[in-house]
Amino acid sequence: MAVAITLGATCIRDIRLLEHQRPVFGPVASHPTAWRALKELDELARARAGRARAAVRRRVYELLRKRPEGFPEVEVEGVPLTGWTVIDSDGTLIPAPSEKEGAHGTYRGFLGHHIFVATCDNTGEQLAATLHTGNVNANDAAVNIDILTRAVAQLPWWRRQKILFRVDGAGFSHQLIDWIASAGGRKSPTFRWEYSVGWAFTTREQAAIEICDKKNLWQPAGGGADGGVREGAFVADITALLGELTGWPAHHRVIARKEPLHPRYVKDANAYEIKQEARYQTFATNHQRGQIAHLDGRHRKHARVEPRIRDQKASGIGLPPSRELEINAAWLTATTLAADLRCWFQLLALDGELAKATPKTLRYRILHAPARLVRGQRKRRLKLPDTWPWATAIIRAFERILALPHPT
Repeated sequence: MAVAITLGATCIRDIRLLEHQRPVFGPVASHPTAWRALKELDELARARAGRARAAVRRRVYELLRKRPEGFPEVEVEGVPLTGWTVIDSDGTLIPAPSEKEGAHGTYRGFLGHHIFVATCDNTGEQLAATLHTGNVNANDAAVNIDILTRAVAQLPWWRRQKILFRVDGAGFSHQLIDWIASAGGRKSPTFRWEYSVGWAFTTREQAAIEICDKKNLWQPAGGGADGGVREGAFVADITALLGELTGWPAHHRVIARKEPLHPRYVKDANAYEIKQEARYQTFATNHQRGQIAHLDGRHRKHARVEPRIRDQKASGIGLPPSRELEINAAWLTATTLAADLRCWFQLLALDGELAKATPKTLRYRILHAPARLVRGQRKRRLKLPDTWPWATAIIRAFERILALPHPT
């Protein structure tokens, strides 16, 4: 089922996509068989699937670490966050008919489900995804801690010690912050977990902003088209201007960003922002050192989770196939497996723009290439048309896969 989703299936019946490729995949399960398999995939079975994913991920990460360029590191304004694993979490609403189990009224005014996703910004992988009823709040601490716990469990030990968790303002909660700052309750000093989360902009933050304006406490912010300073954008550390912040983790800081008010944000702007013709954003972090412009740029990279969720919604998670919540949760597991297969293929076998291509582009150029599998002389040959523009990339991908060392 995961292979079918990787190739473009958006429902269980689309497993028939593999029927014409029996010489490659062997016998293919029928639609009723696939349906029964998903129905039998209960919570324990999904947990076993998660452990299997983690085992393969350890192998993939070892292969990535042994590459000449090493394991992929996240870069902020050209500066790599060496040794840090960056996990972005976010929630998305999926519309659903009323007869589907778990479909509930959402804060956007329609019936649906709430899916929480955690991705690894280093590799682009979807580490974890959970399905909930539509009325689950985005800032539910238990739900957010659960999705991040599942994401961390997918990482090998050497990528768990230094983790940056990025969450937008909708997922913010005091309990979540405390959990991250305590490294999930771990006592070992080798674990260094940091958070970069959205912070509410209230009258208290507005008063701090006014002081920054009067005393000119702003510093130039990054985000320009050339990777440098963005014109009209500024940042400031307003922690000391917010009064007493007791009860928060050690080294808790609040940073504000000011930029020109774009027309697309006018409808969501408050009266103060409209008056100042500026957009204000605040976020909190427990990072002790570093320029605040760098911390601001590091937090804004959280936006990369949005296109990844969009791609996943187009690859199956946006269309839960059953009326039963358990079958839809199993389908979500299959889509997560499919995301792993696609991402690992891109990391280990492709380069250039194809290594970062969207699922649709990858299917069109590589996975759906016209080809014939020919048998003869005790060999199998894959014949590609010379005129296919990406034939060379397909051949190079085969060569890279064959060159991978076998696990011992």
